[in-house]
Amino acid sequence: QVQLVESGGGLVQAGGSLRLSCAASGRTFSTYGMGWFRQAPGKEREFVAAISWSGTRTYYADSVKGRFTISRDNAKNTVYLQMNSLKPEDTALYYCAADRSGLIRTSTDSYTYWGQGTQVTVSS
Repeated sequence: QVQLVESGGGLVQAGGSLRLSCAASGRTFSTYGMGWFRQAPGKEREFVAAISWSGTRTYYADSVKGRFTISRDNAKNTVYLQMNSLKPEDTALYYCAADRSGLIRTSTDSYTYWGQGTQVTVSS
């Protein structure tokens, strides 16, 4: 069982930056693939970024490529999402999720554990 708690969201102006954190409980965190997803009001949850269990592989949605960076610190049981050059269309509730395969996954169905989300609002 893994519990995930996101933090770091907030209100920022367009062009600004935020760093989201996702703290995980449990001793098996280092074996899980991790992902970030987001959901805007009235829209489906969408994939943002993913990182393999070792941190050596990452993958991004086209909409955030070059602006967002996913990373992890297995010693701290934490995964991060550094978000730069934020746009109003990045406004959403951001979730982290854990996948037991340890691999890169982009589908919400692939992830077993989810956090409660942290709100990111980007003003124009």
